[in-house]
Amino acid sequence: MENTSTFTTFIFEGYFVMDQQKPLYFTVFLLLYVAIVLLNSLLIAVIYSERTLHNPMYILVCHLSVNGIYGSSGLIPHLLFNLATQFHKISLANCLIQIFCLHTFNIIEVTILAVMGYDRYIAICHPLHYHSLMSHRKLQILVIFMWIYPLITFLLYESLTIRLTFCSPVITKTHCMNFELIKLSCTDITVHSVIGLVLTMTVFTFPQMLLILFSYAQILRVCLYSSKECKTKAVQTCTPHLLAVLNYLIGVFFEVIQSRISTPGQPYDLWYKWSGDKDLSSQVVLS
Repeated sequence: MENTSTFTTFIFEGYFVMDQQKPLYFTVFLLLYVAIVLLNSLLIAVIYSERTLHNPMYILVCHLSVNGIYGSSGLIPHLLFNLATQFHKISLANCLIQIFCLHTFNIIEVTILAVMGYDRYIAICHPLHYHSLMSHRKLQILVIFMWIYPLITFLLYESLTIRLTFCSPVITKTHCMNFELIKLSCTDITVHSVIGLVLTMTVFTFPQMLLILFSYAQILRVCLYSSKECKTKAVQTCTPHLLAVLNYLIGVFFEVIQSRISTPGQPYDLWYKWSGDKDLSSQVVLS
């Protein structure tokens, strides 16, 4: 008989290294969250009230703003709570909810950017057929797809994480991420990691990035044989979208790199001291 501890509550390691700067971080993240909610809400209100903006591009921008509020609300309020208190723990259920919100936010973001790229491709390369190819009904279908596709596909993948058991309570970051959680699993995660990589390449982001690349390759091809005025108009039309794509890719790149780098943790007993109790685990007996 062998005793093994499985954990259903986790400690965030990241908060202990910023103990003296918590008031500063709290103020910064509070102002950031207020700004994100207010500015995105204002943008949504302007697009909704101004009928001249009721076209596919601005409607997609509106959904980008909604997703921004959704993603920030899945992360920042929990950060603020942890920065304002000494309670740096989270239950497994809440951790899985946060993982779902943050990862679906990222997938929805890149999916919206892909649809926006397709919209720009139709507007520049097929201007005479734009209203038929991006009709109101087709836009509705794309909008439903942008939200339902990421929510369902990631939920299916997260079901693999839900079935895991965890042998360590220490998450090295300030919030829950799927890869950070599965690293704490009691079992080998090789298959889980391979499935995650395959899904990322074939479902979560790679098809969307291919659509963006295809759209801009076609736009570039058309611009090469167009007048200087058309080239200038195309650049003005596509620059905001390209900046949004670049901003997304830089953020994803650094997050992926950081999640793969192991950071040295403090001794295990110290985490129990900080957590205030040692009842984080439930004992199970494995034969």
